[in-house]
Amino acid sequence: MTSERERWRPTASIEALRLRAEILASIRAFFAERQVLEVETPLLASAPVTDLHLHALSCRYRGPGADEGLELFLQTSPEFAMKRLLAADSGPIYQICRAFRDAEAGRRHNPEFTILEWYRPGWDHHRLMDEVDELLGEILGTLSGERLTYRDAFARHAGVDPHGDTDASLRSRVEDLGVMSARELSRDDLLDLILTHTIEPRLGHCQPTFIHDYPASQAALAQVRDGDPPLAERFEVFVEGLELANGYHELTDPAVQRQRFEADLAARRDAGLPEVPIDEHLLAALDHGLPHCAGVALGFDRLVMLAMGTRQISEVLAFPIDRA
Repeated sequence: MTSERERWRPTASIEALRLRAEILASIRAFFAERQVLEVETPLLASAPVTDLHLHALSCRYRGPGADEGLELFLQTSPEFAMKRLLAADSGPIYQICRAFRDAEAGRRHNPEFTILEWYRPGWDHHRLMDEVDELLGEILGTLSGERLTYRDAFARHAGVDPHGDTDASLRSRVEDLGVMSARELSRDDLLDLILTHTIEPRLGHCQPTFIHDYPASQAALAQVRDGDPPLAERFEVFVEGLELANGYHELTDPAVQRQRFEADLAARRDAGLPEVPIDEHLLAALDHGLPHCAGVALGFDRLVMLAMGTRQISEVLAFPIDRA
């Protein structure tokens, strides 16, 4: 138990902070060698994500240009602003920055964290998975990763067909986990609980595991590929049972993106969540023309955790939320 008088001290050792610096330098060298431009975008934005499961922190600016005050949101990811740069012909770009998510704190989460995000015009998600694999090999010394479809991962590690099993069957499986009452959960929530509690702990132990071809209902900002069933061109990466990165073959259609934002807002109202504005700057950039591209966001603090061999995010942060 740490006394109040000692709470000024960092939770990460100086050796951990040195390792963070070394990994940051290695990432910058990795992208410099590949001629990917490092960029910076604002931490404060006029609109947050609409996703039901991501909660943005907000603040109020008062000053020139905002006599009545202006509500701004701390970014949960630099994605929207980086896509505006892509639409302005930036070419391949990456960013290492702080991001913020309300209601996320614990062994693997801190509400303020560091994210590595990059975009590759002209690439699809499969080619980007190759580059993520190369980066992990350089930083963590991992072997080349295995790739599983979402359906194959569920079949192998949970004995579940995520596209074919009934909601009742999935609900029964979640209740068997003893997590919570599953009566009011959506199909995607049921699948997510099976993924996080049964499948994730088994992934990425001999090599990174890339899961791809998610249900279309979980597309977020990814393209959806026609088929039976239609599938989201999205991937996630797991190392030692830890979710590390989330990538998309990016949606470029402004009309479809607006429809998804509006569907999110309707779902937020149904769930009793606060109304949030839609990012019209992003939609205008998509309307101007976002190049065909793939992008990925990687949790930098988790990358350092894996390099250190720790499961506690506080061991790689100088000052987590309880010492901020």
